[in-house]
Amino acid sequence: FTLPGRYLDMRYNLAQERIIIMEEILDSGIAVMDKLEKAFEAGSGIDELIPEFEKIQPDIQKLEEYYTGKYWKNDLRLDEEGKLPADLKRGVLAQDSIHDLLDRNSDLLARTQEYQKA
Repeated sequence: FTLPGRYLDMRYNLAQERIIIMEEILDSGIAVMDKLEKAFEAGSGIDELIPEFEKIQPDIQKLEEYYTGKYWKNDLRLDEEGKLPADLKRGVLAQDSIHDLLDRNSDLLARTQEYQKA
């Protein structure tokens, strides 16, 4: 049984849209976490950045669900098979990028909670 070409095109389009969205979440997460880490290092500006950090948490959760669910594996397979456009930004498909972001997020959640208790 072979799927019609139109169905496959739709599947690739959905994968591209998912990758673009997750890539935006990854990039914005990195930017916010970079700023918050610098604020902790400087010892100033932390209070102003915590709300921004808290605001991205639902998106970070979506990224984690994407990474631990079936879609990330499917998207990675499509990429490995060469079925995604060459110019598609795909850092989100690198296992380390999401894993590192999730680790940083956990660390910063703990740091901000400790900071807010002090």
